[in-house]
Amino acid sequence: MTAATNLWLYDTTLRDGAQREGLSLSLEDKLRIARQLDRLGIHFIEGGWPGANPKDVQFFWHLQEAPLQQAELVAFCATRRPGRTAETESMFEPILAAGTRWVTLFGKSWDLHVTEGLKTTLAENCAMIADSIQFLKRHGRRVIYDAEHWFDGYLANPEYALKTLETALNAGADWLVLCDTNGGCLPHQVQEIVQAVTEHFGTLDCLGIHTHNDAGTAVANALAAVQAGVRMVQGTINGYGERCGNANLCTLIPNLQLKLGYECVPPEQLATLTEASRRISEIVNLAPDDHAPYVGLSAFAHKGGIHVSAVQRNPRTYEHVDPQLVGNQRRVVISEQAGVSNILAKTQELGIDLDRQHPLSRTILERMKQLESEGYQFEAAEASFELLIREILGQRQRPFTLKGFDVFCRTDSSQSEVTLRSHSLATVKVDVNGAEMLTAAEGNGPVSALDQALRKALMSFYPDIAEFHLTDYKVRILDGHAGTAAKTRVLVESSNGRDRWTTVGVSANIIEASYQAVAEALEYGLQLGKTHVLWPSEAST
Repeated sequence: MTAATNLWLYDTTLRDGAQREGLSLSLEDKLRIARQLDRLGIHFIEGGWPGANPKDVQFFWHLQEAPLQQAELVAFCATRRPGRTAETESMFEPILAAGTRWVTLFGKSWDLHVTEGLKTTLAENCAMIADSIQFLKRHGRRVIYDAEHWFDGYLANPEYALKTLETALNAGADWLVLCDTNGGCLPHQVQEIVQAVTEHFGTLDCLGIHTHNDAGTAVANALAAVQAGVRMVQGTINGYGERCGNANLCTLIPNLQLKLGYECVPPEQLATLTEASRRISEIVNLAPDDHAPYVGLSAFAHKGGIHVSAVQRNPRTYEHVDPQLVGNQRRVVISEQAGVSNILAKTQELGIDLDRQHPLSRTILERMKQLESEGYQFEAAEASFELLIREILGQRQRPFTLKGFDVFCRTDSSQSEVTLRSHSLATVKVDVNGAEMLTAAEGNGPVSALDQALRKALMSFYPDIAEFHLTDYKVRILDGHAGTAAKTRVLVESSNGRDRWTTVGVSANIIEASYQAVAEALEYGLQLGKTHVLWPSEAST
């Protein structure tokens, strides 16, 4: 691989990131993420530990048959075990069978781990490092040596920690990666220790950094290491990882490229960073962090009227970079704190030409504030707010009209079991341009049944609805003192695999509030795709 950049990006989402609690990847998930990382321009993609489980073995087999376009696929493993030789170490067989040109090998740098964890001597640990690297080199592999617990090891016994690095370098390691495995270091410590390493070895252009976020400093530590001389940066997309996570590449890459001037990926690939972050969030089935730097939904959101007015004149007043550089976009947040500037900015986003003197500008603002006083929250439900604007302007084209619905719930319990099982049946009647549909569907709860029945009724007219899925459902009681008669606000987040949108419903009846939010979610999703109505006669042909 020829170097077109002066920093190398190494992604370990598929191995270290997958160790996050609650995150589980299928084989297909791993393949999709690898392809997404490849398109983003990541240089090294760590695929997992071949032999640790059947899924990782199959993953490497699949990518042998259909290789990545530009990234180097990397297999991961440990040094040989104490008292053996690399030639007789069975663990290396699947590593070689994975067929990757690069292998990342991790070994111990901290004397505590050698004596307490491995239960061996410091000399044997060095022999394990050297033997393992030499074995892989004899089999034609290039080796990235991850010095596990490097910083803790250096602080405890700098002489021995440096000796492990010398051993790896003399054995033929192509890269030496310094790992803050426990994630407890601070940036000034990382910078000082990296500088001590470069002073010990002289000029080294093969140093890397791998940081964890247990002290909340993973990104800062990686930046400090780069400024001290490392040339490979390891991390994960969205900061996924064990405990508190790894260094977040979605923050690191733009910081390195836009702030420090390093060339990491071509600008056109940097502009896909937000899309990559959100797509991978969808694949791993974790809600995106809306407040994440650079790629979060709120990263370039403006709520206060003074902020909005200033940003409209000059975005630099409240934005540290152009959001388009990372594929994100500026957003104006609408809430009861909004002024006319917010309304005008929002309508401008929608391609609607209104000015401050137009009477409908004040109408939209007053209607929004009235609804928010009743419990609606448009700050978190921009799709519903867009539909409201279009309704006031006479531009809302309702793809369907609800004529009525019934929901029936039944709870069954067997005599031998305490567990209750709930069954719900919903019947809906909808009108699509004069054509009426009456359908029923079951669900594991009333909202689920209503959602299924509504989709079933509309699917013959709008097949694209099959792509829509609910990604989040939030309920909030607005006036708790009213007890079971309290007014309820329901927020529904939906996705079609490309876009995300949120709608809101408010009612004293939670089913009614849920219907409002679900129905507007379907309506807005159809508006996004500008779906053509497919009449039943067309569907049959």
